[in-house]
Amino acid sequence: MDNPVVVVNSTPVIFLHNIGYLDLLQKLYGKVFIATAVHKEVIIDNTNTDNDYDFIAQCDWIEVIKIKNENARKTFITSLHIGEVETMILAMEMSADLCVLDDLLARKHAKRLNLNVIGTLGILIAAKKLNHIDTVMPLINQLRSFGMYISDSLYDSVLSLAGES
Repeated sequence: MDNPVVVVNSTPVIFLHNIGYLDLLQKLYGKVFIATAVHKEVIIDNTNTDNDYDFIAQCDWIEVIKIKNENARKTFITSLHIGEVETMILAMEMSADLCVLDDLLARKHAKRLNLNVIGTLGILIAAKKLNHIDTVMPLINQLRSFGMYISDSLYDSVLSLAGES
């Protein structure tokens, strides 16, 4: 897919940054978009980053966009984070080809909105298939060490999909 429109939520940005592989988004998609609420969650609210350093601003391939329909936030279920909500709104406003979300409830909601969804683990599988990384297992282990919940069955499934089981 040439120049896909990809909208990314905060957790994939945070986790990929934490393990040193944020650039996989650029390698896979060229440019990606994040909502302003996601930028706030990643840079201001995230305790795992240096809040004085806006690493997103250093990535000219990440564009921060303010959603147009502020009222649309009110129609989303309240158990979702504002970043997840704005990610889905932005994806709909941009007619995104791909919406990158990790949270299961957010993913279910995005699929109900007919958004094409992938998560951080899907990014790693895609990156391996395109030879941007050699192995997925050490990266999944790093993600777990940074607090990403990955059940044993999901862990095994991802390794199988990556051809590492």
